[in-house]
Amino acid sequence: MPILLPPSEGKAVRGDGPPLDLGGLSFPALTSAREKALDALVTLAEGPGDAALAVLGLSPGLAGALAANRALRTAPTLAAARLYTGVLYDNLGLQTLGAAARARADRSVIVFSGLWGALRLRDRVPPYRLSMGVTLPPLGGLAAHWRPCLAEVLGPEDGLVVDLRSSTYAQAWRPGSRAVTVRVLRQTADGSRSVVSHMAKATRGAVARSLLEAGAEPATPRDLADLLVSLGHAAELGPPPGKGRPWNVDVVIRA
Repeated sequence: MPILLPPSEGKAVRGDGPPLDLGGLSFPALTSAREKALDALVTLAEGPGDAALAVLGLSPGLAGALAANRALRTAPTLAAARLYTGVLYDNLGLQTLGAAARARADRSVIVFSGLWGALRLRDRVPPYRLSMGVTLPPLGGLAAHWRPCLAEVLGPEDGLVVDLRSSTYAQAWRPGSRAVTVRVLRQTADGSRSVVSHMAKATRGAVARSLLEAGAEPATPRDLADLLVSLGHAAELGPPPGKGRPWNVDVVIRA
C-alpha cells in the first residue's frame, strides 16, 4: 500500500555520506528529468542572488540555501529518512519505529520532491531548497515538469494509495480513484469544521505512523477509514468521488 508524503521545508543542514549518485536513486526512469531539474537549479543558484531568491520564493535571510543549491553535485548526502525534519516527519518518527514498521516504511513510503520527483526513504540526496510550487527557468512549473514522468513510473502500481501530500505536491501525480486523500479538519464546539494547516501536518504524520505500525493492508477506502477509527483517529469516509477522482477520508480534530 503506497503512502504518499510531501517533503518538508525543514531539512538537515548537511549530509555525511558520498556525493549524489542520480543513477542509484529509486525510480531510475526519472533520471533524465532529475538531471534537467538539477541543472536548472544549480544554474539558477550560480546567478544573481536576488533573482534566485525571488524565483525560489525565499527571503533574503535564507540566502544560505543558494550555497547549498550550488553545491548539490558534490555535497555529502544522507538518506531521505533523515533529511526531512518538519512537523509531519517529527510526528511520523521514523527513527523510533520498530523494525517491522520501519521495513514497511522503506517499502511503501514515497516522498514527492520538486527536485527529485519521487524518493524512497533510503535514497541518499544532499540538502536542497526547492518547492514543487516553483516555476524554475527554463523548465517552467515543476508540477508540470514531473507529471508525465511520474505518471509513467507510478501509474502501473496496483492497490489502494494513501495520499498524505499537500495540494502543491498532489498536482505532480494524480493516482485517481484508487487513491484516498486524507484531509484534516478542525471541528469547533458549535459543530462547524474548517481546514487546518500546521496541525494538519502533525496529524498526517501521526496517521502515517499508525498505518505503518498496524501493518494492515486495507483493500478499499471504507476499509481504510474503518482501520483509522480502530487506531484511534476520528476518521470519516466521504461520498463516492467523480470518475477518476480520489476518495476522501476526513480526520477530525476537535478544538
